[in-house]
Amino acid sequence: MERLNVVLVGGLHADARQAAVERLLRSVPGSVALHHDLASAAEGTVTRTVRDAGGTLDTGEAPLVNDCACCALREDLVPELERLAAGRTCRLAIVELWDSVEPKAMAEVISGCGSRNLALTGVLTAVDPALLLPYLGCGDDLAEAGLAAAASDRRTVADTWARQLEYAPVLAIATGEEEAEPADLALLAQLHPMAHQVPVESGELAAAAMAGFDVEAAAARQHPACALLPQEADAEGVGTLVWQQTRPFHPERLYTALEDLTCAAARSRGRFWLADRPDTLLSWDAAGGALCLENAGPWLASLPDAAWEMVPPMLPQVLDFVRTGGTPMAAAALDWHPEHGDRAQHLVFTSPGLDREGLTSLLESCLLTDAEYAGGPPAWKSLPPAFDGLLDPVS
Repeated sequence: MERLNVVLVGGLHADARQAAVERLLRSVPGSVALHHDLASAAEGTVTRTVRDAGGTLDTGEAPLVNDCACCALREDLVPELERLAAGRTCRLAIVELWDSVEPKAMAEVISGCGSRNLALTGVLTAVDPALLLPYLGCGDDLAEAGLAAAASDRRTVADTWARQLEYAPVLAIATGEEEAEPADLALLAQLHPMAHQVPVESGELAAAAMAGFDVEAAAARQHPACALLPQEADAEGVGTLVWQQTRPFHPERLYTALEDLTCAAARSRGRFWLADRPDTLLSWDAAGGALCLENAGPWLASLPDAAWEMVPPMLPQVLDFVRTGGTPMAAAALDWHPEHGDRAQHLVFTSPGLDREGLTSLLESCLLTDAEYAGGPPAWKSLPPAFDGLLDPVS
């Protein structure tokens, strides 16, 4: 049986998202749109709607799972898609994600279900460029905006929007009531330079939605260890600073500077290392004035050689070599510091009015001084553990 093509359309810009869905319905004969409205979660259910270009075909409800609307969506999505596939009358299923649902989770649900009847062919995030910066700068909790997917949902508007934007390989561009400024378009291009931007009203939208999608590659692009971070850029008053160093951060000085660094740009992300945590690759993810720091696993240099084959490819060089048949050891040697191995600072800051000199100076002031660096790893480990309140204590 021919598989049912499935495309995900997400994004917090609801009008843009709905415009993209309508365009796909009109462009692809035999297509239907499946939408789960999580706004009804307060009543204990999620409302499901299936429609085509002519109107509503079916409605239903799914009960909450563990008091979580997003969990209910996960449980209900694949069975509904299987039902559509079994009917053999639908050529394309357009899954319109509710506002704060992130496409990564739903893409992995579909690809991981093992169904032979479904083919995830595309993931789109719909964008109104004029709303890009207001959403990216909004530090409100989703709960405050009425967009939380569960009682335990602690995400913010800004960080949710950033992940929606940066995960999708295709951005469906829809202009709303307010015309986008050149700076808006420059910001969009710098935040996700690898994205294929397609105007909603373009005839290319359907082709882009059905071009194919690699879930594992998409996850790798967002993993802190191998994220394809933006490059240096400067246009229309919007700048992107790429800051890379091979010297570790002093934990206390970095901790003191966190607030200033977080507020220095509309969006910043990357990977870094602390002198007192030499084995731990740490991720940096900031938007809307809020910062998330997490343990993202070990640096390859901290592992014994025998363990490398058991670790999924992480570094960009490793990924490239694995794809072409090379070995992790040979790949890492391409960018391997003689003392620190793959340990490095790689942070990227993007914002209108970016103060490059001030930001660079602040970052460099957080590194170990020459005298501190000369002490070597044994001395570094004895530095005050300033990040134990944000990260798991070093064992």
